[in-house]
Amino acid sequence: VQLQASGGGLVQAGDSLVLSCAASIPAFSNHVMGWFRQAPGKEREFVAGISRGGGSQSYGDSLKGRFSASRDNAKNTIYLQISNLKREDTAVYYCAAGPARFGVARTAAEYTSWGQGTQVTVSS
Repeated sequence: VQLQASGGGLVQAGDSLVLSCAASIPAFSNHVMGWFRQAPGKEREFVAGISRGGGSQSYGDSLKGRFSASRDNAKNTIYLQISNLKREDTAVYYCAAGPARFGVARTAAEYTSWGQGTQVTVSS
């Protein structure tokens, strides 16, 4: 299992960004997928989760509204669109895959495979 996150970089506050995560997973559509982030000196934080078919999403409690998760099962890829970026969004963003289940997984413990992360730095 390999997860390759990309799309991070140095951006200005107020910009938008789309992160991608390409997955080499057998039966990708049978896996729930998620995004987490970790800022320096802070714990890993749940950002977004998406169900196997992509019809259901869930977001971190303070993040709903600026983040949008989606997936393309034909391309074995998930996406995280972030709008109106803020300095506090600066973090390493990780994608993760979890076994089949109903709905969306929101905790790190529910995910079994992790990507290497992509750095997002927001400057004001």
